Order: sequence, then structure tokens, then C-alpha cells
Amino acid sequence: MTSAADPADPAEPAGEPLLGFLDDMRRLRRDCPWKREQTHRSLARYLQEETAETLEAIDADDADHLREELGDLLLQVYFHAVIGEESGAFSLDDVARGISEKMRRRNPHVFEATAPTTMTAAEVDAQWQ
Repeated sequence: MTSAADPADPAEPAGEPLLGFLDDMRRLRRDCPWKREQTHRSLARYLQEETAETLEAIDADDADHLREELGDLLLQVYFHAVIGEESGAFSLDDVARGISEKMRRRNPHVFEATAPTTMTAAEVDAQWQ
């Protein structure tokens, strides 16, 4: 098991495994007949299953199982992003950029210099809503 405090390869730049996995997904989509045939719709049930399994790992308070299930969930995100990329609809970068913009918009107390910095969790939740 690896962690942020004990990386498998300290020389590997942060984020490199994510880029490598994107390359893997593109190759799998290109070279695997089953993966090539999948669509957003055909993969929907797997996304739902992996989400449920991730929740089970959280409920079990099992960090190793959670890490594994988050990987399976990440697989689904990358799979859908590569399909989006192939169709020209969106890329993984678009997905990441969109969620980053949303987090910055919904968390001005963190990202905007003029926003209040001493909010309670309840105030942050109210602002989010």
C-alpha cells in the first residue's frame, strides 16, 4: 500500500499516475473490443455499482477497500471521459476544469481574498445550498 506520505516512487511527479492511467484508458478503448463497444449508457450500471461499493467501503471504515473502490470509481470517470473525448463532446481536462471552477465558485471563503475567512461549517453549507 502506498500513501501520500510514502509514495511508491518519490521521483515520480504528483499527478503522473493520473496521466499514465489516461493513456492506459485510451489504449484499452482502442485495442479492447469490449471496451471499444461501450457507451455512456452501457456503462451506467457499472458506475452505479462502483459507487455503491465505494459507499460500502466507507461504511466498513476500511481504508484499503476504500482506496481500491475509489480506483474503480476513477476508472468509470476516465472511461466516460475518453468516450467524451472520442466524440468531441468533452475531455478529462474539461471535466477537471469544470469541477475546479465549480469548487472555486462555491467556496469563495477559500479562494477569494475579499471573502470572509472565518465561516462555520453551517455557514459554508448554507452558502453552498
